[in-house]
Formats: sequence, structure tokens, C-alpha cells
Amino acid sequence: MFQLRTENKTKIFATIWFGQILSIFGSSLTSFAIGVWVYQHTKSVTQFALTILAVAVPSLLVTPLAGALVDRWDRRKVMIVGDTGSGICSLIIALLLYIDRLEVWHICFIIAAKSIFNVFHALAFTAIVTVLIPKQHFGRVSGMMQMGPATARIIAPFLAGMFLAIIQIEGILLIDIATFVVALVSLFVVRVPRPDAASQGNQKKESLLRGVAYGWLYIAARPGLLRLLAFFTITNLSMGFAAVLFTPLVLSFSTIQMAGIIGSINSGGLLAGSIIMSVWGGPKRRVYGVLGFGVVLGLCLTITGLLPSVPFVAAASFGVLFTAPIINGCSQAIWQSKTPPHLQGRVFAVRQVIAWSSLPLAYLIAGPLADKVLEPLLATDGLLAGTVGEIIGVGPGRGMGLLFIIAGLFATLTAIGAFWSPRLRLLEDELPDAVSEHAISEETPVEVFADQTPARA
Repeated sequence: MFQLRTENKTKIFATIWFGQILSIFGSSLTSFAIGVWVYQHTKSVTQFALTILAVAVPSLLVTPLAGALVDRWDRRKVMIVGDTGSGICSLIIALLLYIDRLEVWHICFIIAAKSIFNVFHALAFTAIVTVLIPKQHFGRVSGMMQMGPATARIIAPFLAGMFLAIIQIEGILLIDIATFVVALVSLFVVRVPRPDAASQGNQKKESLLRGVAYGWLYIAARPGLLRLLAFFTITNLSMGFAAVLFTPLVLSFSTIQMAGIIGSINSGGLLAGSIIMSVWGGPKRRVYGVLGFGVVLGLCLTITGLLPSVPFVAAASFGVLFTAPIINGCSQAIWQSKTPPHLQGRVFAVRQVIAWSSLPLAYLIAGPLADKVLEPLLATDGLLAGTVGEIIGVGPGRGMGLLFIIAGLFATLTAIGAFWSPRLRLLEDELPDAVSEHAISEETPVEVFADQTPARA
């Protein structure tokens, strides 16, 4: 038996977090390199899109089940299995490349498997944070966890492009595998306290389907959390439009090179927001952080579509991604505080599936809506050329600009309207915290694990 004090738990988190940062960077290098390989070998946007669907669809389907299982299992071991599985997937791709047998369908199946491993891994890591970090620091930690992907978005494409010319895709895959090894080592050298053992024992007695359903029942019984989830689902619809149309919008008035530069600039906004959140931790009333910065996000989306100008679009898109880590960090802190640690796997899984369910809808309708409806309306002789066109201009890209404006105004009004919901605005007052001041009491004895299997997020 031993006691874990706050400073020890902080060191454990820092060790795991560092390993995960390296692993995320390696995975980002691989994702960029595989995308380049697929497009170069097929010259097909459709086949490239298939690789994106191969990541998105399996993760959405498996997430509810993964959440229930993560609550039953040792989360550290779940992270270890997730890292190991992802590393093996990268190794298989490297071997197929080495023997010159790699095909696009291989990539789709392998990255689908990799996405499933990543779902288990991410849910376990998020749940582990709650038992390691005092609840007053949840916002800061959420900012730290977003710094890795933000940094990778800025640096990985540049380095991957350089590495492809020097060590080729096989070398990049080996780097990725090496980062997984580092992440695994970081998990092997730490011991992580578990949620209440009695609660986990009760979960193992219930059916798995009942466990999956309980995630939804927990949220539905708490109107404040349900409204917070609805806010994100609606806002993600606007963000889905932006994700699909941003690059075509920039290319409608600028070059491919400039589109890459603007992409790095707005990724800088994501990194800056993550750093701010990790230092600041968000406002004391975190709901105000979600909704207040939600208004800013919507306004920045609106501004993005107003003018076909590189500085204008770069500044506005920087603002959009700057707000995202603050909104997500404040929301994550609320969910971690209001959900008991032993239920967080299944609750967070249901939350993720519902919040992300609007993204495929946006992906499906954004292109046809822009190409078939709004672009013709804002052509030089279009029906809106003499009205809306007088304000935002006419010609290629202006229909997409109008869709950005509509999506941004929709997101802005959603955030403003959410302030009028007492259950959401007063969520932090009306719903008691489910996590104690120090997540798991410093005096709580935790058994030394018999094995030292590493887990990673």
C-alpha cells in the first residue's frame, strides 16, 4: 500500500503527458505522409476522402462501447494497449511499403483499426486526468492536452515534407513507431490510482449494453449538461461547414502556397489558445468561458467570409482557432467536475458521439450547398449579385463566403441564445461537483500494481 500526494500525482501526469506529446507529433507526421502517398499514387480526391472516412466512421461507431469498457478496465492498461495497437498499425504499413505491396485498401483498413485504438486511448487518458489533477486545475490541464495537436498542426506538415525528401515515408513511419515506444515507457514507469473499486465492481455485474445506455441516461437526467451538449452539437455544425470550405475559399482568390501559409497562421491560433488556456485555466465561471468565447468564434467565422483578402481571412481564421481551446477547455473542466470518475468513460463517449454527430451532416451538405446554390446566386449575373453581392462581392468563392457568414451568424446566435437558458447558465451552481477538491483524496491508499505495464494517451 502507498499514498499518492498531490505533487506525486502531478509528476505522474507530466510524465504521461510528455510521452503523449511526442506520440501525437509522430502520428501527425505519419498522417501527412500517408495523405501525400495516397494522392500521389492515385491522383484521386475520392480515394483520398476514403482515408478520411476510414478514420471518422469506425471511431464514431465504436466510441459508446469503448466508453463503457474503459470504465470497467484498468485505464492505464487501456492506454498501453491503445499505444501498442497504434504502433503495430504503423509498423504494418512500413512493412507493406518495404515489400512494395501497399495499396489504398490496406491503408483504409489499417487506419480504421488505428482509429479504434485511438478512441480507447483518448477516453482512458481523459478519465485518468480526473484522478491525478485537482479539479481547480482541470481547465489548465485541458489547455496543455490541446497544445500537442496544435503544435503538431504547425510543425508536422513542414517537417514531414522535408523528411519525405530525405528519409521517405518509411523513415517517417519509423519515427512514429519510436514515439510510440517513448509513450509506452512513460506509462510503464508510473502508477495511476483507480476510481472507487466498489463502483467498478458494480459496473462489471451489469450488462455491457446497459453500461453504454447509462452514459446517455446520466446526461439526460441533468438538464444543464444536456443543454451544454446541445450547444456543442449545434456549434459543430457551423464548424463542419468551415472545415470543408476553408481551403476552397482561400484558393478562390489566392494560391496553393498562400493557402498553406494561412493554414499555418490559423494553426498558430490553436497553439496560442492552448497556451493561454494552460496558463490561465479559464474564467472562474467556466460556462461563461464556453458561451462568451462561443460568441467570439461565431463572429470570427462571419468575418472570414466577408472579404476575399489574405490578411483578412488569415486574421479571422486565427481568431476562430484561438477560441477553440478555451471553449473546449472550459467545457472539459465542467464535464470532469460534474461526472464521477468511475463513470467518465461511458459518459464522455456518449458526449463525444452526440457532439460530433452534426459534423458528417455538415460535410455532406456544405459542398453541394456552395456549388449548386450559393455560388450561382453570387455569380456576376446571379440573383443575389445586386443585393448581397454589393456587400461581399461577386464571382468565384463568394458563395462560399456567404455560407461562412451564415454559419458564423448561426454560431453567434446559438451562443447568445444559450445565455438565456437558466439550466445551462447556472449549471455550475445547480449541479453539485462529483469530484472532490483533490480528485482522489491524498490520503486514499492505492495498491501497488502487481505489474508495471505502461499506459499512454
